Amino acid sequence: MYKYKLLALAAVLGTAAFLFPGCTRQMEDKPLDTKFKVTDTLLNSLLIDTVKEASALSEITLTGSIAPDENKMAKIFPMVSGITEGVHVLLGDVVTKGQTLATMRSTEIAGFSKDMISSEADLRNTKRILQSTQDLYKSGLASGKDLEQAKSDFQKAQAEHNRASSVMSINHSNSRGYVIKAPIGGYIVEKNITSNMQVRADNGQNLFTIADLSSVYILVNIYESDITSVQTGYPVKITTLAYPGKVFTGHIDKVYNMIDPDMKVMRARVKIENPGNLLKPQMFANVVVSAKSNEDLPVINTRAIVLDNDRNYVIVRDGKAGVHIQPVTVSKRFEDRAYISEGLKPGDQIIASRQLFLYESLKK
Repeated sequence: MYKYKLLALAAVLGTAAFLFPGCTRQMEDKPLDTKFKVTDTLLNSLLIDTVKEASALSEITLTGSIAPDENKMAKIFPMVSGITEGVHVLLGDVVTKGQTLATMRSTEIAGFSKDMISSEADLRNTKRILQSTQDLYKSGLASGKDLEQAKSDFQKAQAEHNRASSVMSINHSNSRGYVIKAPIGGYIVEKNITSNMQVRADNGQNLFTIADLSSVYILVNIYESDITSVQTGYPVKITTLAYPGKVFTGHIDKVYNMIDPDMKVMRARVKIENPGNLLKPQMFANVVVSAKSNEDLPVINTRAIVLDNDRNYVIVRDGKAGVHIQPVTVSKRFEDRAYISEGLKPGDQIIASRQLFLYESLKK
């Protein structure tokens, strides 16, 4: 009985296969569509960047040093000869305008004081004579020649008094002698004077140098290989050993077109503000110059690049609803920008968000 049931089941299956052979082949031949597709909804949710054209930039790392702003610096020379009695400041001290730096005993100051006193006396005397002569002239007791002589004497006395006053105003003095005062406020960056030192007015060496460090210069060393890459106006970033986490920014405002005979470098100058007087003269600085090249290349944000097997790719948008993987050649990178030499042209639209997900989905 069991044998007859098996034979009947086999006959039924054979009949079904004979009656529906087309359906069986159709189910076997039809492939499954598993290819990834970008929908309009997905595309609209993505960030799209437009490729732009720009002059390529590169960074050049140079060395430099901090120097005072020459327009905010004062060198103090001896105006008279004498012997120093006291020096009240040291190298590196902060001074204010008008502060006493040193005092000197000087015979020249005594002569200036004598001239001042004499000029004041002559001025008073000639003024009194002029007034008296004017009264006599009005009364007919003095001639016009007498009046003109009195006026001339008064003018000469007045001119001599002005000269003596100017000399005394330049050469400050008190009861102890000649006083050297600070003409500006700032730091003592040079000091060539000590107590009990003989000072001569004809000495060409300055006694003090005061620098206002509210703004300073960075003198950049440019080697011959980089001379053509550094020009006025280029932005720079400056770091120092003293403040490794702080970046100072500025622009090159002058390039000295001469080679230093000792260091064999050309110099450039950067002027920057110095809040808090953090930067001191002679400090070492690292200077990174953002240099431009003459080639115009398509530029994109580096966030849009996908790196795979040491090659760079981007996802390019095709029309309204299509995308494809595009290999690109990066000529150079600068901060968050990449300059493309092959693979893109200005005006192309690229995907700038979820590009790694799209890349992995499209390359399957």
